[in-house]
Amino acid sequence: MSTLVEINFDGIVGPSHNYAGLSLGNLASARHGGNVSYPRAAALQGLGKMRHNIGLGLAQGLLCPLPRPNHGFLGALGLTEPADETERRLRAAAWSASSMWTANAATVSPAPDTADGRCHLTAANLVTMPHRSQEWPDTVRQLRLAFADSAHFAVHDAVPACFGDEGAANHMRMGATHAAPGLEIFVYGKPGGAFPARQHEQASRAVARLHGLDPARCLFVEQSGEAIAAGAFHNDVVAVANERVLFTHEQAFADPEGTYAAIRAALPEAEVVVVPASAVSLADAIASYLFNAQLLTLPGGEMGLVIPLEAWEHPAVRGWLDGMLASNGPIRRVLPVDVRQSMANGGGPACLRLRVVADPATVDPRFLLNDARVDMLEKVVATHWPEQIDPADLGRDSLASSVIAARSALLAALGLGELA
Repeated sequence: MSTLVEINFDGIVGPSHNYAGLSLGNLASARHGGNVSYPRAAALQGLGKMRHNIGLGLAQGLLCPLPRPNHGFLGALGLTEPADETERRLRAAAWSASSMWTANAATVSPAPDTADGRCHLTAANLVTMPHRSQEWPDTVRQLRLAFADSAHFAVHDAVPACFGDEGAANHMRMGATHAAPGLEIFVYGKPGGAFPARQHEQASRAVARLHGLDPARCLFVEQSGEAIAAGAFHNDVVAVANERVLFTHEQAFADPEGTYAAIRAALPEAEVVVVPASAVSLADAIASYLFNAQLLTLPGGEMGLVIPLEAWEHPAVRGWLDGMLASNGPIRRVLPVDVRQSMANGGGPACLRLRVVADPATVDPRFLLNDARVDMLEKVVATHWPEQIDPADLGRDSLASSVIAARSALLAALGLGELA
């Protein structure tokens, strides 16, 4: 008999991790654009978060960095030696390590929700940003390796690029338990502000159809334009859900009360934890990434919130969290982790993971982690990852050779030569 549990598949931060400031609407990325990055430290921080969650007794998986620099992307653009700032940004896009944020890898519907009783994954096309739009073919290749058991999984290509799809970062699932039939909540944006609305409603509806979901157990909810304009480029910057609990900022949705009512109508046991703007402003929520957290059911049954240190150290956020913990609400533990290198590029703990409800026995074991495998990966990173990268170094042959060799060493250590 299969045992369905939530497995978090974290992206290993790639050896080309850099701060080129490529993501319009991502305030942290723009603020740190041009700074020196530290790929080795970033990857070790990410592995530290994975080890932390393993220590909590949770199932943990990994996804590998995609091949970078992407020479095929540069060749398709006819780009050799950049002549101006636009061409330099295109070159930087070919070096981006943004696949580390696996919340954007795909949208996932577990077996209890789908018509054929399999877990369905649809790769995100990420068409809004050039540095991310090139990811999905390699992402699909990796997902089809990790979830190759066709009796239990179906992996779909990205939806047509005319409809932007950003994956699980704009998708939430609620239910009595992970193994019970769920309510799938697709959050889309509408264009019109200074920053792009990355998730198209029709992309979300296409994914729901591809996954064979029951329309009665799907909600399509508009993200607040105010949140997008403030820098919430994905819904997971202002809201996160787990089993019966939705944890959200009061300004996350265009129609918050209507959204809560629809959730409660479909899932009567739902608990909605709303952080009011009077306690934590939208700007503070986005700056601290309070909601870009992992809301998890711990082995003892209580819920924990894995947050970045930036949220724990923020006075207004810390004050609200302390009050929440004292109130005996559904979230019983707050667990800060250090992912500062990722945060500086605009991705917190939730960005770094793709949630898949499945039986671990049905997943390719090379993509699953324990402490010994984390030890091994830390040694690979410490030996092969560049210590630092200045964006001005992107394009240099010596750096390209170093980045390619580092990824090859990782794949060899994991026995994943098929991804080379």
